[in-house]
Amino acid sequence: MAHPDEVLAFWLDEVGPKGWYEGGAKLDAQVRERFAPTWEAAQEGGFAMWLTYPSGTLAYIILNDQLPRNMFRDSPRAFSSDRIALAAAKMAIARGWDMKIDEPARQFFYMPLMHSENLCDQDRCVRLFLTRMPESGGNNLLHARAHREVIRKFGRFPYRNDALSRTTQPCEQAFIDDGGYGATVRALQAA
Repeated sequence: MAHPDEVLAFWLDEVGPKGWYEGGAKLDAQVRERFAPTWEAAQEGGFAMWLTYPSGTLAYIILNDQLPRNMFRDSPRAFSSDRIALAAAKMAIARGWDMKIDEPARQFFYMPLMHSENLCDQDRCVRLFLTRMPESGGNNLLHARAHREVIRKFGRFPYRNDALSRTTQPCEQAFIDDGGYGATVRALQAA
C-alpha cells in the first residue's frame, strides 16, 4: 500500500502540472501499477487516518478523485470513488485545510467539486477558485466555469454517458457534435 507522501510525491512532483491534464496510456498504466491496490483498499474503508491532517487529506482526495480517472479511463470505475473524494474535500475545506497547502496543489481540494454533477457544488467550485487560488487559479477558474455551464445545461456531464451506460439525450448529442466541452471553454474565453 502506498503512503500519503508517496501519492503526493508522485502526483505533485513526478507527474506535475504539465502531466496533470495530459493523461495518456503510459501514465494510466503507471498509475494502475503503483496505486490500484491502495485505491482498492480505500474503497473498502481504509485510510481513515489520512483524513486527520491536511496533506493526508489531500493525498486521499487525489487517490480517490484524480488517480481513478487515469487507472480506469473510459469506464464507470473512473468515477466510482467521486463521492468519497467529494466528502473528504468538503470536510477539508470546512476545516480550512485547503489553505494550509500551497498553490497549485491546493486545486485538488476543489477538483471533486468540479467533477460533481451537482450545480451547488459547481457554484462553490467557481467561488473557491476565484477567491482561494489567486496565484495560479486563472486557467482552473475558466475550466470550473465551463464545467458549471455544462451542469447548468444538462444536470450531468454528457461526455460521461457512454462510460456510465446512460442514454444520451438528443440535446446532449447535439452538444457533443458541436464540440462539447471544448466549445464551451472557447465560448467562455470569447465572452
